[in-house]
Amino acid sequence: MIVPLLKVGAIVTYVAALAGVAGLLPAAIAGPVQVIAVGIVLLHALELLFAFRHVRRYPGPLAVSVLLTLLFGVLHWKPLADLEKGRATGTAS
Repeated sequence: MIVPLLKVGAIVTYVAALAGVAGLLPAAIAGPVQVIAVGIVLLHALELLFAFRHVRRYPGPLAVSVLLTLLFGVLHWKPLADLEKGRATGTAS
């Protein structure tokens, strides 16, 4: 239940940052939100470098998996890693 809430939180952050860029938020709020959003994406870009072997296991296009990792980080690739781990141990259904 926590993973969907974290994803919603990330989306809200990105939407608020875009609203700030569009001038829909006061500068006092827009600036910090934009910095947070860019920081999150940069952190997820670093995650992408370390978790790429899991990211490429996504059943859809690689570009979609990369985008989802940039947006959601571990919330996207960790289930893929767990699935891979389950297959390696023979416990995946």
